Amino acid sequence: MQGSRFAFGSFVLDPDAGTLLRDDVPVAVGYRALKLLAALAGQPGEILGKAELMDAAWPGMAVEEGNLTVQIAQLRKLLGPADDGGGEWIATVPRVGYRFTGAVERLGGAKRKPLPLPDKPSIAVLPFDNMSNDAEQGAFADGLTEDLITDLSRNADLFVIARSSAFAYKGKALAVREIAEDLGVRYLLTGSARRAAGRVRINAQLVDTESGNQLWAERFDRGLEDIFAVQDEVTARIVEALLGRLRAQSPRKRPGNLEAYDLCVRARRLMDDQPQSAREAHLMLTRAVSLDPGYAEAYRWLAMNHWMGRVHSGGPTEPERAVALELARKAVALDPDDAGCRWVLAYLLTFNGDFAEADAEFEQAIALDPNEADAWAALSDITVLAGRIEEGLEQSRKAFRLNPYPPSWYYLTLGQALYAARQYEAVIETLRRDETYRTTSRRFLAASLAQLGRLDEARAETELFLVGSPHFTISHWRAQEPFRDTATLAHFVDGFRKAGLPE
Repeated sequence: MQGSRFAFGSFVLDPDAGTLLRDDVPVAVGYRALKLLAALAGQPGEILGKAELMDAAWPGMAVEEGNLTVQIAQLRKLLGPADDGGGEWIATVPRVGYRFTGAVERLGGAKRKPLPLPDKPSIAVLPFDNMSNDAEQGAFADGLTEDLITDLSRNADLFVIARSSAFAYKGKALAVREIAEDLGVRYLLTGSARRAAGRVRINAQLVDTESGNQLWAERFDRGLEDIFAVQDEVTARIVEALLGRLRAQSPRKRPGNLEAYDLCVRARRLMDDQPQSAREAHLMLTRAVSLDPGYAEAYRWLAMNHWMGRVHSGGPTEPERAVALELARKAVALDPDDAGCRWVLAYLLTFNGDFAEADAEFEQAIALDPNEADAWAALSDITVLAGRIEEGLEQSRKAFRLNPYPPSWYYLTLGQALYAARQYEAVIETLRRDETYRTTSRRFLAASLAQLGRLDEARAETELFLVGSPHFTISHWRAQEPFRDTATLAHFVDGFRKAGLPE
């Protein structure tokens, strides 16, 4: 998003680009640490509470306070002593939080080229504010936001920004016009939610950012058991306001147990993080399906959780693969109209070698929800391995347009597609982004450097990759990946060998 850069001492921090420079030389800083530094430098001299800082670095996630302590310690070591020699850049305020002590100059942000508006009504749903005094209810407000995004995105006549990009603005004090320009949409839905004593109060407003006019606003005060009816009503009002008519859609199958719903909301935000978070998500989702055996979305995320266990452990086992596939089939059987369940099943079917069935499931997922950015990104991965490289790149572009601030695996998928297209410099630029650099995408970075003849750099990246994936071998990888094109497979194997990855 378009924001400011911060200069302090010999450093320049650009939060939007994800870079920290010392005397114009890039400094290696982790994603979480960079988020913390941006929060602190953005309010120099102010005391930021631990909860506020943890929300900046781990938005919407339940993490232990020790993670914050570790990141702050690493930042202090990286920054070194303050330029006046009088101490550290970041001061601890005992039992409260931290304060940035240095003088900060706010520089103009690097203006990103505006995204063109789509040829249909375009909207982003910004995270609803939690108006409860209970911080634990923040997950409820976030879940409401996510559900509204899902409900709206199922309408083929709308263009809807994906969840992770919408949540990039959580807690940011930016004008609606600025956010809309940054995301390339015309309309924004904002609101607040409060859940207490068995009731839910929701305020929602739909704004046309070009004119500044409020197109629709309403307040709901209902019993908690009516929360899904309220979501349906809000969705219908927005569709009517944007399209001038209601468009009949097959209803989403809602959970029958609110505790199961709460558990799923919390778990789905832990899916792309560390192994410990994945284990926490597994416990939550297992509990959710035991409370509500007919809850399709919980089965979908549990299937992905088993699959991510394969990613974290370094390679799938047949039992893991079988369990994940069985859970994905269960999810689709429970709710055939859920695009998310469909694309997860499609993805797992591909890795099982059931290509015809997988292609049919991907097609159905896109038909059900053409705004499902994750489906486009996953489909790009599979399309490239089938040898249809330009088609895969186009699918990746669609995913990034719907989700301009995506999770790290989007960059991995794009880097893989660019490697297949032999655009090695573009691979390096993509995979050295901090969002993805310390992931398994390093293998494609190493291969690209090798193909350019930069063998010393390639071998260095290979060594770093093997630290995190010590059991990786080319033979195991080629046996597991769902390639359908031998020439594309040979190109990847060639790059891996040149980079020094083990056979």
